[in-house]
Amino acid sequence: MYKALLVTLTASALFTGAVAPPAVSKEPLDAATLSAIKLKFCRLMELANKHDFKALHGMFWQSPSTLLVAKSAIQSEGNWAGFWGNEAVDQKLHDIGSSGPVVLEPDYSKLRVVGLTRDVAESYVPMNITVSYAGQDGTARPFLMIINWLRVGKDWKIASEIILPVPPVPAAKG
Repeated sequence: MYKALLVTLTASALFTGAVAPPAVSKEPLDAATLSAIKLKFCRLMELANKHDFKALHGMFWQSPSTLLVAKSAIQSEGNWAGFWGNEAVDQKLHDIGSSGPVVLEPDYSKLRVVGLTRDVAESYVPMNITVSYAGQDGTARPFLMIINWLRVGKDWKIASEIILPVPPVPAAKG
């Protein structure tokens, strides 16, 4: 009886995942790689502020799965939308950059890059963006930029760039 109960409990634990939690693994990317990705991010900001669309194109992963989440100018897409593939990303960056002054000012003291795997990293940074695209009034506003970086050969490319507006702080009640 005891042996049957032990077998049943062991099988139950295995099937429900209640055995032991996975061991915490070490960082998949070394400090030099994380630093290199930070430098790529700094280069991205430089190119974006120069509106160098050709060089920006080269920073992105060349794939139909490349994603840019940004402000939309088309009502049917909603206020913010995802733009998939290099042609759509290139067009969106060109539309935004050609709309008037665009200035990205990241808070580099809060830039964080982490390795998710040996071939994927993520960067996060709060920033102010001044832009007059799609009804925006050209006033600097707070945003968050989250980028997924993909190792392609010996280089790191942007697989997804998600730009999110930071909503205003709600007014205090009472």
